[in-house]
Amino acid sequence: MDRKALRRAYKESPPPMGVYAVRNTVENKVLLGASPNVAGRLNRERFSLENGSHFNRTLVADWNRLGPDAFVFEVLDTLEPSEDPDADSAEDLDALLLMWIDRLGLHPEDIYAHR
Repeated sequence: MDRKALRRAYKESPPPMGVYAVRNTVENKVLLGASPNVAGRLNRERFSLENGSHFNRTLVADWNRLGPDAFVFEVLDTLEPSEDPDADSAEDLDALLLMWIDRLGLHPEDIYAHR
């Protein structure tokens, strides 16, 4: 393939979707989420924390108090895109997120609440 074809193939390929975590390593608390663009969502989470505009005020307060070095941003799992272009991945992502909540054995006090 020439460079132009490679670039086009990259732009047309769907972004990786999956489950992510923003982990407070000092207090062992975590924000879990699922997204059809997991890398983009992690960038958004980091950007909004750095700017103090994150929707979770408790997480922002911990970020400001402990500093960015106390947090880890990670992709926990990914899903392969469906062969069906009309398929909705939302249910699959929700199921994967619930599986990770169960797998990690998290208690409500360990989770930064999502909206």
